[in-house]
Amino acid sequence: MHRSKMGLLGLTALAALAVFPPSAVADVVSDASACENQSDEIGIAACSRAIASRRYKGKDLAALYLNRSAEYNKKGDFDRAIADCNEAIRLDPKNAPAYNNRGNAYRAKGDRDHAIADYSEAIRLNPKYAFAYYNRGNAYADKGDRDRAIADYSEAIRLDPKYAFAYNGRGNAYVDKGDRERAIGDYTEAIRLDPKFALAYYARGTAYQATRDLDRAIADYDQAIRLDPKYAFAYNNRGNAHRAKGDLDRAIADYDQAIRLDPKDVLAYNNRGNAWRDKGNRDRAIADYSEAIRLDPKYAAAYNNRCWARATTGGDLQQALADCTEAVRLRPDDASAIDSRGFVYLRLDRLDDAIASYDAALKIDPRMAESMYGRGVAKLRKGDTVGGNADIAAAKAAKTTIADEFAKWGVKLEVVAATPAASPPATPPAADCARAETHWKSAEEIRTVAVYEDHLARFPNCEFAGLAKARIEALKLKK
Repeated sequence: MHRSKMGLLGLTALAALAVFPPSAVADVVSDASACENQSDEIGIAACSRAIASRRYKGKDLAALYLNRSAEYNKKGDFDRAIADCNEAIRLDPKNAPAYNNRGNAYRAKGDRDHAIADYSEAIRLNPKYAFAYYNRGNAYADKGDRDRAIADYSEAIRLDPKYAFAYNGRGNAYVDKGDRERAIGDYTEAIRLDPKFALAYYARGTAYQATRDLDRAIADYDQAIRLDPKYAFAYNNRGNAHRAKGDLDRAIADYDQAIRLDPKDVLAYNNRGNAWRDKGNRDRAIADYSEAIRLDPKYAAAYNNRCWARATTGGDLQQALADCTEAVRLRPDDASAIDSRGFVYLRLDRLDDAIASYDAALKIDPRMAESMYGRGVAKLRKGDTVGGNADIAAAKAAKTTIADEFAKWGVKLEVVAATPAASPPATPPAADCARAETHWKSAEEIRTVAVYEDHLARFPNCEFAGLAKARIEALKLKK
């Protein structure tokens, strides 16, 4: 966010001051200068004294209000900032910086529409106002309107090709659009323009991490931390990168540092819990998830992770179920939380509930191998060999290690394999085709090449064989 301050004491103001004693004039000039050049409470006090002196009018008085509004914005007193901008605009209706500053205050209050309206008016008054384009781009980004955000950042860059913040903002918008290559290019240009721009190193690190280029991500986080040793987010993200590389001790050390810098960092507690869980230290993992929940009782991910830690390590399954239920309540569309609840039901042998949960998870994410495998196990335990084996086959096709993972989590199962006849009869037994319908329904829920091939191998001459072939061809064409 870029704020504006204005120079003071035009010819009109100087002429007006000529009628006052020299000492009084010096005091007023000093206050006006401090209002322009000082920050925080000193600047606010100087602006207030200059305004109260009643020795300024018109644009000069507007400049005092504008400068004070900038300081109010900095300290988070947004209502007073807006009030001062209102007064500056009343005194000087063509004061583009006043509209820009008021837009900043509205954006900080979450009123993005009013912010955009003010930035737009600032741009109308001054079409070369790069700051206003940048700030409006931020407001559009807040609203999720990435294309308009990119357009505004691009215009800010056109007007000011050395505007590092605009490159960084456009990089963020490209990340949101999934175009990480362009994002990395913008972050790199921001860093070239300002080699001490810690935020740009951090942002480029997150983009590299998203592309699994973990070594470059760690190098960027290192640089961000070197430039800003109190950058808690950079420690947290570097910890995530170390964890992704399997270096759990370094990950935990980074999470420790993030928490030391910000003891209320719920993400760092949650992430450290994940690292402790990966190391097999269930108690420390649960302690960290619990602290994240204490700090933010609406943090669904921490409830889900605590549920999973309890369910997969022999913990209290009823407590695990309570955690997963709360995670789903907080985020009803989170397939991961619904899947975790399905696993708890499976461990509790509540097979119908498990299948219902896995059905719900797969409706949100049809390719989730864990839910396919878990549902397959539940179906097999209920005696549905056809449906169970179909789910198991689809899960293994999606993730080859899935059976080993479930075994590690305490769920082992001998899958009943189907052996198709080498030379099936021209007219299959009625019982087999009756089973084909059930299997086909499961295949249509999963919709992968592997499950349709499995159906065709089992029931080559039944009603749905032709459809299975068509589905296989269509899916292969998409690849």
